[in-house]
Amino acid sequence: MSFVATKKLTLFDYVNYTLLILISLISLFPFIYVFSVSFTDPKVYVPLQFYVFPKEWSLSAYQYILSTNSFLNAFKNTVFVTAIGTVLSIAFSFTFAYALTKKSMPGQKIMLGAVIFTLVFNAGILPNYLLIKELDLLNSLWALIWSGLTNAWSLIMIKSFLESLPSELEEAARIDGSSDIGVFWRIVVPLSMPAVATFTLFFAVMYWNTYFNALIYVSESSKWTLQVLVKSLVIDSDSNGVGEAGAGGDEAVLPQETIRMASIVLAMLPILLVYPFLQKHFAKGVMIGSVKG
Repeated sequence: MSFVATKKLTLFDYVNYTLLILISLISLFPFIYVFSVSFTDPKVYVPLQFYVFPKEWSLSAYQYILSTNSFLNAFKNTVFVTAIGTVLSIAFSFTFAYALTKKSMPGQKIMLGAVIFTLVFNAGILPNYLLIKELDLLNSLWALIWSGLTNAWSLIMIKSFLESLPSELEEAARIDGSSDIGVFWRIVVPLSMPAVATFTLFFAVMYWNTYFNALIYVSESSKWTLQVLVKSLVIDSDSNGVGEAGAGGDEAVLPQETIRMASIVLAMLPILLVYPFLQKHFAKGVMIGSVKG
């Protein structure tokens, strides 16, 4: 018979758990408010009144938002930037990091030093803006992709992960006649799928939440991303809806607060839906490579 030792909870444990639960509940209140208001029937909506559940459920705000050209256009722009940007960032980051792992490559130390240098020193907003301008990328969605293609932190993390892979597999593949590109695609990439899934989530969230770069590089409202549109809707005092489409129609009877909250829900919903499918790979990718052996 085996006995499992259980830790006796102390007063400190009870106080600690109670505080953590209270902090968690307080953190959930804004999300509960956003969801509740977004689904509240405009006929019973009362401003600044908190409901855990709407008195009467309604999809009127969502139906209005999804019928406007501006929201659908911003959603399309954000999907384009996220999809193309994530694919390019994964391809560039992993190929670049793989090259940095090869000490025999000419200039490897210089490139690695340049990457580490950017962790300490940053060019700043103005040089980056001038660079995008000289590349003729202003008011282009490609400016949002190329300006965030990768970063030093991601490269160093991916490099550390790739260095933890067994080098014997690469040597065996080269003995069998594989080229460097063949080794990368047939050996390194399949073994790196947990890391690929992890950084796919990182880059996808980064591109989906693109706000500051979109604010300074894109001035045409037709090329706004979803986050810029939501900011204009939620914060700007002169905002009068999510688009001219539908003006004078349902917008006249829908409270602005329900439209704002519904737009926030729609902006964060895709990431919330994608994350559970990548959670297993995400946890594995974070831990793998932390211990080399």
